[in-house]
Amino acid sequence: MATNKNAQLRYQILDRCFSDFTHRYTIDDLIDKINERLEDLYGTQIGVRQVRDDIKYMRDRVAYNAPIKAYPLDGKRCYYRYTDPDFSIFKNELSVEDVNNLRSTIEMLKRYRGIPANAWLEEVISNLEYRFGVKPNAENVISFEQNERLKGLEHLSGLIDATVHHKTLEIDYRPYNGKEYHDTLYPYYLKEYNSRWFLLGFCVETNRIENMALDRILKFSVSCKPFKENKTIDFSTYFDDVIGVTIPSEEVKVETIQLRFSDQRFPYVKSKPIHRSQEIIDDKQNIIQIKVRPNRELNQVVFSFLPDIEVLSPAWYRQEVENQIKENLQKYLSVNL
Repeated sequence: MATNKNAQLRYQILDRCFSDFTHRYTIDDLIDKINERLEDLYGTQIGVRQVRDDIKYMRDRVAYNAPIKAYPLDGKRCYYRYTDPDFSIFKNELSVEDVNNLRSTIEMLKRYRGIPANAWLEEVISNLEYRFGVKPNAENVISFEQNERLKGLEHLSGLIDATVHHKTLEIDYRPYNGKEYHDTLYPYYLKEYNSRWFLLGFCVETNRIENMALDRILKFSVSCKPFKENKTIDFSTYFDDVIGVTIPSEEVKVETIQLRFSDQRFPYVKSKPIHRSQEIIDDKQNIIQIKVRPNRELNQVVFSFLPDIEVLSPAWYRQEVENQIKENLQKYLSVNL
């Protein structure tokens, strides 16, 4: 009986190869497939005798009764495949296409691999690769913007754990004004925006939901104080009427904001809306409309499009942007060259 500590892994790989009707795996191909995984996981390899023993064992009626058949390839070699395309010794519901999609998913997960806060992903990815016998493609065909030196990332895994398991936190926090605070927080939600992470939760000291940037958290610890569950806020819709992560006070209502763009920028804004509520009001005049509660992220977006953007309405917001532009212009006009 071909059983040892690597047997199940070998059977998984062979089962996947025999189920793949898009490739023709010779005995040498099967050896290469198995050794690639064994080398990665254990630093070991096997030879042709072990693979033939594995095939024999899988064919055995008492073992798996696998319908493995050798088909002639070029007169000298043969390839191996199940005669029944739906057969699997593991009854695995994943098709070859599913596995390829899983491989792409693993590749995307790896964008966070290597970041200290995300060390837990190492185990998740390795388990996926082991369980389904797949690896990400060796060819690098995708990349993501990722600032691995961003402060606060070391807190991420601990904050995720506290949020998922409803643990009360004691947090030392220093906002950009420089004044340090100590808060007791019930963590409810984590959100990424503009390559930065934010923790949202109920703060005991302020008696309201607070938004804390991870790069401003000095340290935190789990408290023995009872956790207060979130029973009022649906975070799946909490940010629907704002841009970014800053929720303004209740006095700030939703405004209908119309913006006009230059001919060069308008196609970009059409293809990548600046908010989920975006509508095209005049395609010829390059005018769009969004419905949001104004906050600092809205201002950041508007000013990021200068000089290719004009605020049309409401009048008060147009005036506010105009004043900020004039104030900034004075800084340049006052410089003596």
